[in-house]
Amino acid sequence: MSIVKLNDRAVSNATTFGSISSLGEMVFISKATASASASIEFTSGIDSTYKEYVFYFVNIHPATDDTTFQFNMSTDGGSNYNVTKTTTFFVDYHFENDVATDLQYGTSHDLAQSTAYQTLDYGVGADNDQQISGYLNLFNPSSSTFVKHFMARMVNAYSYDVSHNTHVAGYGNTGSPVNAVRFQMSSGNIDSGTIKLYGIKGD
Repeated sequence: MSIVKLNDRAVSNATTFGSISSLGEMVFISKATASASASIEFTSGIDSTYKEYVFYFVNIHPATDDTTFQFNMSTDGGSNYNVTKTTTFFVDYHFENDVATDLQYGTSHDLAQSTAYQTLDYGVGADNDQQISGYLNLFNPSSSTFVKHFMARMVNAYSYDVSHNTHVAGYGNTGSPVNAVRFQMSSGNIDSGTIKLYGIKGD
């Protein structure tokens, strides 16, 4: 059985995995559905079974307008989310009214040897039709030798009616296995949305 911990006082939606369904080279591990959740933590299912894991974010809707969706990793099963990270971050965007487009590096959203939470996207809107979706790849998290590379791609209905597309990459600078991951908003709850975890088959 693989357990998903929803770190809030209102949600209970974790699946059990007596029969894991394989989709080609992707193997479904677990799913969590938020409902006024302070955070979503995957505290099991990330181990040496696979060399790559993928998190898919579907319609992640914040309770608070203009907030940041972020994540951190743990080497102690979720007791602490404080892995040291060095990352890069850039974004492209286009306003609904076509007044501006741009592609820029986000110096305020990258990290240099920091244990802080890494931004996946910012300015996430809380209007009824606004949400964030995307994916995050985590490579060989159980290695006891190498740093833990990750990269993410997110698309966001920005709070100022903007199509917002972020690109995040970096590594957890630890030789210890990463075995838990936490997602949260920088302020307020995750009002709704689903996060799915898959393992990638291969050598």
